[in-house]
Amino acid sequence: MNHSSQQAKLHGHDQGLGVYECEIKLKFRLIEENLGDCDREDLIRTLVDAYAYGSDEYLESLDSKVKVQALGETEASPQMRRQLMRLRNSSSSR
Repeated sequence: MNHSSQQAKLHGHDQGLGVYECEIKLKFRLIEENLGDCDREDLIRTLVDAYAYGSDEYLESLDSKVKVQALGETEASPQMRRQLMRLRNSSSSR
């Protein structure tokens, strides 16, 4: 199951669907092998996975901040607006 279908199942109806801008700031210390060799996407995936696993002897969480803001649909990209319409149409046909 992909991320979009998971989101559609979570919301179940169009009133719960919206466009959100999310900002996450994480600060932690991590013992890991040579992160300098990763490309940006792999580095982000590795860091988020490590943080999601939780603090242990290899990771020390220092700070985290999360900011979520609802946006008007017109502020979303055309691709996101089309996906939003698809999700609404699929939930209203059930």
